[in-house]
Parts: sequence; C-alpha cells; structure tokens
Amino acid sequence: MFGRIGTQELLLILALVLIIFGPRKLPEIGRSLGRGLKEFKQAALELRESVNIEEEKEQAPQEKNPVN
Repeated sequence: MFGRIGTQELLLILALVLIIFGPRKLPEIGRSLGRGLKEFKQAALELRESVNIEEEKEQAPQEKNPVN
C-alpha cells in the first residue's frame, strides 16, 4: 500500500508526528490529510475522464468516414 515503507518505518513516522504535533492536533491533521487525498483523487478522476472524452471526440469522426 505504501510502497516500500514497512511497519517499523510507519510506526516511527507516526511516533514522530505524535511527538511534533501532540495528541490534540493529530485528529485535525488526519482530517486535513484525508480531505487533501480525497480532493487529489477527485482531480485525478476528472483529468482521466476529460482525456477519455477528448480521445472519443477524436476517434468518432474517423469511425464515421472509413477509408476503403
């Protein structure tokens, strides 16, 4: 899921975040990261859809007028 980050590395990162930001800020940081990830995924989906629509527009005229 995280590429090459193992369990020990993930626990170390979480411990550092907890030490740096404290337990009160952790839920806020988690929410912010979740929202950011959701927005990123939505933008990526919209980009893929727009590319697919453009490809379909380019292919549609070619299919209507086949060359014999």
